[in-house]
Amino acid sequence: MIDWTDVASFATAGGTLVLAVATFASVRSANRASRTAERAHLISVRPVLVPSRLEDRTEKVNWYDMHWASVHGGRAIAEVVDGNIYLAMSLRNVGSGLAVLHGWWPTTDRERAGRAHAPLEAFRMQTRDLYVPAGDLSFWQAAIREPADPDYDDLVAAINERRLISIELLYGDHEGGQRTISRFNLIPRSGDETDWMCTVALHWNLDQPDPR
Repeated sequence: MIDWTDVASFATAGGTLVLAVATFASVRSANRASRTAERAHLISVRPVLVPSRLEDRTEKVNWYDMHWASVHGGRAIAEVVDGNIYLAMSLRNVGSGLAVLHGWWPTTDRERAGRAHAPLEAFRMQTRDLYVPAGDLSFWQAAIREPADPDYDDLVAAINERRLISIELLYGDHEGGQRTISRFNLIPRSGDETDWMCTVALHWNLDQPDPR
C-alpha cells in the first residue's frame, strides 16, 4: 500500500533540491555578471602611459622657480641649470581612463634593465598634481635642487656625460586604483647636447595580476 505521507515528503525534498540548484546557478550567474561588469568598468578607466609621438605638439613646462622648457613630441628634458636638475617627458595616454601621476624614481644604472621595479617606499611623490587625459598627451616633470640629495651627483654626471637615465613613474586611475609603474628611458641623441629621446621599457600592475 502506498504511503502518501512518504511520497509527499519525497516530493517536497525533491522540489527543495531543485530550487536549491536553481538558486545556486542563479547566484553563480549573477556573480559572474557582476565580475564582468566590474572588469568592464576597470578597463573603461584604466590609464596606460607611453611616450608621445614625434609628430605630437610641443608642451610648455614650467617649474615653481620660474624655470621654463619646451618638451617636443617623443622627447624628454634632462638639464642642469644654476645647479638645479630639471627633468620632463612628453607622455601620451593610450588607455581609456585619466592617468593621475603619483610619484617617480630615477636611476642611471643600466644594469637594472629587465629587473623588478623600485620598491614603493623609494618613490618620490609629486609636489603638484599631474594628469594625462585618456587618448591625449601631457607631460611629467620633476626637479632636484639639493646637492645633498642621494641621486643628485649620479644624475648630474649622467646629464653632463650624456648617458641613459631611467625614470620609473607611479600612476593610477582617477579613483586611486589600478596603480601602475612604467619604466621610461631618456636616451641622449648624438649631435645635440640638449636633445633626449623618450622610450618606455616595462609596465607593472600593482593592484591586479601582472600580465607576465
